[in-house]
Amino acid sequence: MRKPLKITLLTIGALLAIPVVTLATTSIVNVVATKSDLAAITSYGTLVPVEGKQMNVVDTGGTGETIVLLPGLGTAAPGLDFGPLIDQLHGSYRVIAVEPFGTGLSDQTDSPRTSENIAHEVHEALQQLGVDRYVLMGHSIAGIYALSYAAEYADELVAFVGIDSSVPNQPGWDEPIPTDGLVALRDLGVIRALSWISGDADPGPFDDRTAEQMRLLTTRNSTSPTMLDEMDHSRSNFGAARDLAFPTTLPVLLFVVKNDAELDGWRELHDKQAASVDHGQVVALDGEHYLHHTQSPAIADDTAAFLESLPVR
Repeated sequence: MRKPLKITLLTIGALLAIPVVTLATTSIVNVVATKSDLAAITSYGTLVPVEGKQMNVVDTGGTGETIVLLPGLGTAAPGLDFGPLIDQLHGSYRVIAVEPFGTGLSDQTDSPRTSENIAHEVHEALQQLGVDRYVLMGHSIAGIYALSYAAEYADELVAFVGIDSSVPNQPGWDEPIPTDGLVALRDLGVIRALSWISGDADPGPFDDRTAEQMRLLTTRNSTSPTMLDEMDHSRSNFGAARDLAFPTTLPVLLFVVKNDAELDGWRELHDKQAASVDHGQVVALDGEHYLHHTQSPAIADDTAAFLESLPVR
């Protein structure tokens, strides 16, 4: 996570702009449409038991080295969102995209969304799959969760690969994400209306069917109790990571947005993190925060070259 979620800002602005009579209409439509949307969501991936609940994972299988993908905050359907990158990686690796609780097709949970709890749950999912040696590849705030993960399970990690990943003490880390009122906006149908309005936008690297499934899951998950709790824990998770670092023996490859105008010193923060380990590298790519949507071929190629350059593991 590098900036307040766009949906938060859009919905708050919409609430101020839409007349009460329109909200009454959208709330009624929302009740009816929600049932239809839930029925239209198509299952994908595999459900595995974690903490007495079900966590969804997309597992390509295979016998190659395993790469585990972790999403950024607010990614409603990680298994689909990572699709372009999975397509590039699965020919050489076993790729597992984990959908943490509150995202994708995974269950909700009452367990607080601390970095430690998220790391423990992801690890349990991998244990259920019999995976105990792997590359951890994370987008955005997964870079913060990965610090807690590496502190507990470093002996299982081949490397960490960050996709424009968050780092301790980055600018704005202590700014809370405004979540007040999001549930009301959902129930009033404002979030659904905004989703419909943007429905004709360029689907990017996704086909129309996948883009529609992602829209449905965004409507369902973007204000789920678990997602809201993770947003509320963002500041405390960053705070807990202020003095954390990856083990010096853990190889670290960091992809960052080139010439990022939003955050001063973004590249330098990642250079510092890479320099803190024995084998660290930073690769700057053109694009925006979701680099895996537009730069998946480069990410896959550079990841392969980085892993091949490591000593025998």
